Amino acid sequence: MNHRKLLLVEDDAQDLRLTLRALKRINVVNEVDVVGDGAAALDYLFCRNTYAQRSPADAPAVVLLDIRLPKLSGLEVLEQLRQDTRTDKIPVVMLTSSDEEQDILRSYDLGANSYVRKPLDPGEFTEAVAQLGLYWMLLNEPPKSAE
Repeated sequence: MNHRKLLLVEDDAQDLRLTLRALKRINVVNEVDVVGDGAAALDYLFCRNTYAQRSPADAPAVVLLDIRLPKLSGLEVLEQLRQDTRTDKIPVVMLTSSDEEQDILRSYDLGANSYVRKPLDPGEFTEAVAQLGLYWMLLNEPPKSAE
């Protein structure tokens, strides 16, 4: 029914496992692509290096982006996405453990579509991700040029 995919940018193994479990449980995402650092996220989204064979037309419906990542931070990734017309409309949800006001403000200043703090409780974490998946994959209506 839904062919849209999701890009998850996460370097923490436990958060990755919980996120994938939650997305599988709601069964609305056909494909979840995962990268573990900021540089790989940009390579994926700009179809370069390891991802050079990926079609730019196959953009994810949403990017779940952690802030604290190896190589490039999530904020640096977001800034580069918003500066390029090929990626400036892809929805980006900051999914992070940071509750620092400066991270929240900077995320929105750079064009994040949403900022969600990861709950510490695994059950609450799973529920939060499930709700995100349902909203961004089923309810949100992207512009046709961003599909």
